[in-house]
Amino acid sequence: MLLIKFDTNVGLIMGKGSGFGKVILFNEHFTVYSIPSIVSAIDRATTAIVEPFEGTGWTIDDQREATPRYKEEKLEQQKDSTERILKAAGIDTTRTPIKITLGGDLVVASGIGASAASCTAIARALSNEFNLRLSDDRINELAYEGEKGYHGTPSGIDNTAATYGGLIWFVRGTPNVIERMKLERPIEIVMGNTGLVADTKSAVAGVRERKEKYPEKYGKLFKEAEDLAHKARKALEGYNLKVVGKLMDENHRLLQVIEVSCKELDFLVDLAREQGAFGAKMTGGGLGGNMVALTPGKDLQEKVARAMEKKGFEVLRTKVW
Repeated sequence: MLLIKFDTNVGLIMGKGSGFGKVILFNEHFTVYSIPSIVSAIDRATTAIVEPFEGTGWTIDDQREATPRYKEEKLEQQKDSTERILKAAGIDTTRTPIKITLGGDLVVASGIGASAASCTAIARALSNEFNLRLSDDRINELAYEGEKGYHGTPSGIDNTAATYGGLIWFVRGTPNVIERMKLERPIEIVMGNTGLVADTKSAVAGVRERKEKYPEKYGKLFKEAEDLAHKARKALEGYNLKVVGKLMDENHRLLQVIEVSCKELDFLVDLAREQGAFGAKMTGGGLGGNMVALTPGKDLQEKVARAMEKKGFEVLRTKVW
C-alpha cells in the first residue's frame, strides 16, 4: 500500500504536494443534503509541483494518465478551479507567475476523486512554494474552493478524503462532521471504470430537481439512506464484511432510484456480484465513472478484477484502510 506522508518542514519539499484518490462506500449524492456518508482514501494519489514561470499568470502541464477525453472535457472546469484555489490562497500570479505540473499514480477518471486529489495537491504545493505553512484544515478549505470549479456546490467529502486519507465518517454541515473510522485491517476492493466521463454538476442538479418535484418520495429515500449509513458504520467498525456488502447492494438500489446510475455501472455491479463480491455499487457522481466491489482477500479481488477486464473494462485493484 502506498502511504504518502507530508513533511511539515516546508523547506524540504518546496513546491510539491499530493492528494489521495477516493472511493465513496456509502451515500454519494445523499451527502449533499447532510445525510451521513462514508468515504475512504485509496492507495493512489495525484502530485503537483509549483515552480516559477517565465511568462505571465499561471500555466498547467497536466501529465496525469487519464480516461480518454477526461482531461479535455474537464479543461474549463480545471481553469476555474485553479483560479479559485489561487484566490483563496491569496496568490497573485500577475506578480509571481507560476507553472503547475500534475502527475502521480492516480489514473484520473470520474468517480475516483480525481478533481479533489488535484485540488489538494495544488493547494499543498502552493503552500510549500510560497512558504504559507498551511495546516491540513486550511489545505482542505482551499481544496474545497477548488472543487467548486468542478462541481458547483460540492459536499466537501472528496477533498476531505484527499486531504486527510483513511476511512472517514462525513456529515455535511457548519462545520462538517469529519470522524476517522478504524478498521480491523485493510479491505481489498475493485474499482471498475465504465470509461464514461461524467458531469457531476448535472447529476447533482438532476437529483435536486427531482427531489423538489417529488418531496414525499425522496424524503423516504433519504431517510432510508440515513439509516443505512449508521448500519454500515457499525458493520465496518465491527469488520462484519458480509453485512457491509449487503448494505452496499442496498445503497446502489437507492442510487438507482434517484436516477444517478447507468446501464454500464449496473452491468459492472451485477458482474462483480456474480463473481462473488460481497457487495457492489456505483461510486462518485454516477452517470458514468466508476463502481466499487467489496472483495476481501487477494484471490477474490483478482477474480472480480479479471472478469471485468475480460469484458474490456479498466479496473483498479486497491484497498480501503
